[in-house]
Amino acid sequence: MDIPFRLNGEDTRATTDDPTTTLLDWLRESRGLTGTKEGCNEGDCGACSVIVTGPDGVPKALNACILFLPQLAGKAVRTVEGLAGPDGTLHPVQQAMVDEHGSQCGFCTPGFVTTMAAAHARGATDHADQIAGNLCRCTGYAPILRAAEEAARAPVPDQMSEAPVCASHILGSDHRHPQTADDLADWYIDNPDATLVAGATDVGLWVTKQFRPLGKLAFLAGCDDLKGIEITEDEISIGAMCDMETLRHAIAPHFASFAELLRRYGSVQVRNAATLGGNIANGSPIGDSPPPLIALGATLHLRRGDDRRSMPLEDYFLDYGKQDRQPGEFVERVTIPRQSDALVCHKLSKRFDQDISAVCGAFNLTVEDKTVTAARVAFGGMAGTPKRAPATEAALVDQPFTLETLERAAKSLAKDFTPLSDMRASADYRLRAAEGMLRRLASNAPSVLEVRP
Repeated sequence: MDIPFRLNGEDTRATTDDPTTTLLDWLRESRGLTGTKEGCNEGDCGACSVIVTGPDGVPKALNACILFLPQLAGKAVRTVEGLAGPDGTLHPVQQAMVDEHGSQCGFCTPGFVTTMAAAHARGATDHADQIAGNLCRCTGYAPILRAAEEAARAPVPDQMSEAPVCASHILGSDHRHPQTADDLADWYIDNPDATLVAGATDVGLWVTKQFRPLGKLAFLAGCDDLKGIEITEDEISIGAMCDMETLRHAIAPHFASFAELLRRYGSVQVRNAATLGGNIANGSPIGDSPPPLIALGATLHLRRGDDRRSMPLEDYFLDYGKQDRQPGEFVERVTIPRQSDALVCHKLSKRFDQDISAVCGAFNLTVEDKTVTAARVAFGGMAGTPKRAPATEAALVDQPFTLETLERAAKSLAKDFTPLSDMRASADYRLRAAEGMLRRLASNAPSVLEVRP
């Protein structure tokens, strides 16, 4: 299999017999580009961060450790070795890291620098969010943040402007690389046992951590018709291949709390790869997107060949590890009915950034004349699937919107859920946390990062 892409400004072809070869391994073993480090090998530490630019010309930081080579076809990759100018002039981020003493042991530094250079190229100045997916155990973040702020004042160097890249066709491949949803539908109905690879933020770990053979693969990066977001007077339609970072910014003007929840979905590197369809299709009981989507009354649209069907999103999740999806059927899009923004989302995890939820709650209450006239409440982490809370909703509707009502309704959560205990939280803790999230609706919902006397 020959995969054409551009590496540090030069056209290249990566040749491999294994489509699950990661970019990290190929860079280090086949090209000797060892600046890209292997730390966690699961997309948590950021030591492997590289810059990937697609046909849209937008440079994005991605984790090379869970990025399969076929996902790079027709794109441009820039590693830490390719950041300096042709004459050796350091990239502004590199120079600022030197000037601000942003490196000690240096193991994590290349990942920080590439992540920061991608943000610099896009003009992103939310520096703390941009480097939340890069871990440093010795320097601390203060000098690194100072370096990001200093570099932001410098222009983007010429070498960061990628020219149109080589063709996306992969030669000698036994796996599918559909360019449209129609192409995917035709192939998948005949190959229902295949694994669909969207962003690989989950599938990548099947390889790097579980060492699972994946069999037939379909790489969906070329399906541009599954990536769009369309907003009409009636609904917001989101393609299954829409990445979480794009969704975060697109949804913010409509549902601010949903966008804030997505800010805590993994890291920039993870959000740049992870897709909405993947987060739903895998059926995880702790996926962060289903609870707010269920609370908003979202509809899931599935496709199998030429046949399409739709269902309320909450009906897709049948039981732990079991979803209402037929062989050869895939998630095509999700639609959200247009509505006023009453959604409130709360995520509880051991770390603020880049951590899996112990409990994720989403609350969509309609309040008229100080009375709750409608309620949709959904939780993740409280059952084997993302799930609505019907008894709790019933306890809220037609009641005054007061703390007393919320207190009474919180007692109904025990009727709706029987949580499990695991390494993230005990069952009792989860139930009490969910009750606290409901009571918190009576306040102004301050940020969990805000400290008040």
